[in-house]
Amino acid sequence: MERPRIHVPMSRRFRGFLPVVVDVETGGFNAQTDALLEIAVVILGIDEDGQLVRQETHAAQVRPFPGANIEKASLDVNGIIVDHPLRMAIDERAALDKVCRPIRRAVSEAGCKRAILVGHNAHFDLGFVNAACARNAYKRNPFHPFSVFDTATLGGAALGQTVLRRALEAAGFPYSDSEAHSAIYDAEQTADLYCWIVNRIRPLFEVTLPITADTAAGVIP
Repeated sequence: MERPRIHVPMSRRFRGFLPVVVDVETGGFNAQTDALLEIAVVILGIDEDGQLVRQETHAAQVRPFPGANIEKASLDVNGIIVDHPLRMAIDERAALDKVCRPIRRAVSEAGCKRAILVGHNAHFDLGFVNAACARNAYKRNPFHPFSVFDTATLGGAALGQTVLRRALEAAGFPYSDSEAHSAIYDAEQTADLYCWIVNRIRPLFEVTLPITADTAAGVIP
């Protein structure tokens, strides 16, 4: 009898890591000196068909830390008006709590050991997250300290495109210039690209097990 193909649970899909997509908008390129201005995270999950999908988005507008450098060129790109009264920015520590608490909960619920950051040029985003945690003595950073999944690399390998917009378009997703460089928009677009790529290479990672009562029901022991 042909053995069934079994859906791999999140706890065994990525070596025990929960992939969480992150995008930050900043006042420059130096994580140690430049302001973190926005952060958005997209928590991923596996649906009933075994597909990797978006589940939750959490975000915060961030008040620059004291003495933070902010480059006009960066604001020209991301369109952030730092002192706009409707921005409702919060301090870095509160922003970290706002996005990290649901990540830690999702890690626990998925039976994973910790989160791993997914991003487009992901070490940039991880650098700003790690720097903000260090500045605030924030000891509950849920992310692996240096490992990432980078959609710039994955997009280059799978689609021949390393620019986010071009990779998305190659995969058949729309891209809005007017919404780009918002942390939420970029994080959700990056999440869609990552899920698209992972779902297409899924057969390489699925587990084939002997037929038992559990595996016949789609359960991995």
